[in-house]
Amino acid sequence: MFLLLNGCASVSYYGQLASGQLQLLRAREPVAKVIADPSRDATLRAHLSQSQKARAFASEHLHLPDNQSYRLYADIGRPFVVWNVFATQEFSLTPQNHCFPIAGCVAYRGYYSQGAARGGAAIQRLQGMDVSIGGVEAYSTLGWFNDPIINTMLGWGDERLATLIFHELAHQRFYVKDDTEFNESFATFVEQEGTRQWRAFRGLPADRDSRLKQRDQFIELVLDTRSRLEKLYAQPLPAERMRERKAAEFERFRRDYRVMRDSQWAGDKRYDAWVNAPLNNARLLPFGLYDQWVPAFSALFKQVGGDWLRFYAEVERLGGLPVTERKAALKALADDEISVADLASSLASQLPQGQR
Repeated sequence: MFLLLNGCASVSYYGQLASGQLQLLRAREPVAKVIADPSRDATLRAHLSQSQKARAFASEHLHLPDNQSYRLYADIGRPFVVWNVFATQEFSLTPQNHCFPIAGCVAYRGYYSQGAARGGAAIQRLQGMDVSIGGVEAYSTLGWFNDPIINTMLGWGDERLATLIFHELAHQRFYVKDDTEFNESFATFVEQEGTRQWRAFRGLPADRDSRLKQRDQFIELVLDTRSRLEKLYAQPLPAERMRERKAAEFERFRRDYRVMRDSQWAGDKRYDAWVNAPLNNARLLPFGLYDQWVPAFSALFKQVGGDWLRFYAEVERLGGLPVTERKAALKALADDEISVADLASSLASQLPQGQR
């Protein structure tokens, strides 16, 4: 009976994936057609017009794929294109992986319906898992289809739309099966460095606005919490004691966040809702997946002198290594990047105030 039900559930799950992707493909239309149509919303047309400048920059300057992806538009009538469900064991930060024919194994399960995502999450909670649901603005089909700009990508302004295009095209540029941390960290680095160059290309200041700096500080705080939890879960403690220590770490995270918010952000409360909601291991997963190896790719980019083609060749070389060797190489790169950053920070702190 269990195997039969599990098989039915699998058929249902893959069915919703197919129908969701088909809906997205059917909704596509050329961006140029939307921009040229005076009957369409003026704000939409303006955003799409700006997006095409970033799209051209992505291929011409960042050497990302030059195809019809993100030269199409699709309005799917909902705030997120998919909802990803993350799950871990109660005392682990290792994600429960799910394997698919094209993408390989990834650290989440995606649903085109928020209700279906909640149903899937509920089943895993009944199994004693830590579970989290997160809405996703965009995803890549890895070049199998021409991915469109979706209405879900437009809510955060033109620069955020550009960063999403850079990120998703990076997945088309190179992708390693069964290594979510590698793929997402690589795409995140391309997004961040691409955005820096995109700003310079338009004559804008290199410094990002305070919101993005706050995001970086918040991510660092989350990653520090993950690190402490990983050390905790490695200890041979009874379950009840482990739960107490786990709860204490989450409370420490909240205290540290409030101190940072009030002392460095002038009380800006943009992350309050996320921090004050119930916390568990699964809610921390996306931060480690998307950011873990960004310092490594940053170091690699510097090693090749900022040459994108040489950088991609080295990324492909790393991606071809056996997984243990790949992670060791990434760790060595990341350690070098962190050491250089610490040295630069130390030297800067020794300068007179007016010279920093």
